[in-house]
Amino acid sequence: MPLSTQSQGEDEQYILVTSLDNARNLSNLLKAISFKDHAVFTTTPNGLKVTVEDCKCVQANAFIQADIFQEFTIKEDLITFQVNLTVLLDCLNIFGGSTSAGISTALRMCYKGYGYPLTLFLEEGGVVTVCKINTEEPEEPIDFDFCSSNVTNKVILQSESLKEAFSELDLTSEMLQITMSPSQPYFRLSTFGSSGSAHYDYSKDSDMMELFRCKETQTNRYKMSLLKPSTKALTLSCKVSVRTDSRGFLSLQYLVRNDDGQICFVEYFCCPDEEVEEDS
Repeated sequence: MPLSTQSQGEDEQYILVTSLDNARNLSNLLKAISFKDHAVFTTTPNGLKVTVEDCKCVQANAFIQADIFQEFTIKEDLITFQVNLTVLLDCLNIFGGSTSAGISTALRMCYKGYGYPLTLFLEEGGVVTVCKINTEEPEEPIDFDFCSSNVTNKVILQSESLKEAFSELDLTSEMLQITMSPSQPYFRLSTFGSSGSAHYDYSKDSDMMELFRCKETQTNRYKMSLLKPSTKALTLSCKVSVRTDSRGFLSLQYLVRNDDGQICFVEYFCCPDEEVEEDS
């Protein structure tokens, strides 16, 4: 197609060249983490990680594996840069993100290195648009030090079930309380709004529960304002893993199947607002 030969002669000067037949596969994932203007791109031979943070309390990462791309050429072991995510999304949707009649926007994304812009070649219906987005010195992402070895409790749910829970809870509440326990109530989501408290319980044997692994009872509260952006990823996903570590830090891992049926991941980390003592 026209885009595939658009910049072949220039490829030697780029340290990163990627291409996708359908730009929506990237833009959908980036929308799922677009709660702040700037994002850090970290690229390795394994693929691309895009990180967004807020107030050192919440972090979102979108993972796009190298084999998702039709072309993925990287000339260094590690490439990092920061871009304005809002501008990038505007560029990716420059053709309106049309999907009618099977039309998709093809993307070729190139980067020359430190100080150079991120260059996008977008092609739809034979029309090619070139966008250049300034890159910045990346800020070091927060290390939430969330290790699998420190995970205390973990459940995997069908995303539809979690969407249903959020539709029934009071999202005007300042806090979302999460209780995970080896015994009843097993897995409980609670809100405390102006109209009173609301609880949504899952049995460990629920059809919606794919995995239930709880070592000890934990009850933590998280600011709803920090968790609300993650509902974008929930909408896209088919499964979600909910994990807490010994400190009460929360990890939400969303499994997202893109338009081509390939699997990508979006992960949110959130620090607890407070630990709640369980009534005896």
